[in-house]
Amino acid sequence: MGGISRALPVLLACVTALMLPSRTVAQTDLEYQVKAAFLLNFAKFVEWPSSAFTDSDSPIAICILGKDPFGRAIDDLVQGEAADGRKLIVRRTSQLPAPQACQVAFVEGSTKDVAKIVNGLGRGVLTVGEGGSFLREGGIIAFVIENRRVRFDINQTAAESAALKLSSKLLSVARSIEK
Repeated sequence: MGGISRALPVLLACVTALMLPSRTVAQTDLEYQVKAAFLLNFAKFVEWPSSAFTDSDSPIAICILGKDPFGRAIDDLVQGEAADGRKLIVRRTSQLPAPQACQVAFVEGSTKDVAKIVNGLGRGVLTVGEGGSFLREGGIIAFVIENRRVRFDINQTAAESAALKLSSKLLSVARSIEK
């Protein structure tokens, strides 16, 4: 998990970075910039099974399923980044991607049939969504707003079912961990 020591300060900064006194457009943009930074850093704190990739040169794909709240922010953050020796890329799709097409899948909060989507992605995919119900529907990481800050909860059982190993450093900065 190369780069973890460099990525941890960024991850920790993201935990405390967002202050949301109201939901103006600029603050919503800032919220999703912070969430984009989290997605980038999540990729640096997860170990995928080899079956999650088509080959040893395959990139780690961060997929935005459905509505894209990030705009260019996530593309700009991911450009030139790598995790565990693999290039990071962003893909956008309105349908379930093919197996091995995504290693991180973000499901926007207003998406319907979340459980069906999460189950349809299969093993080897880190599923990330919004709100407490995302974990109850089988997701692995759920963004939540707490005290005007972007935080996240983890469903460790779902991660294990997806054959993903989450770094202890990632677990240590989560708001809560469901086992």
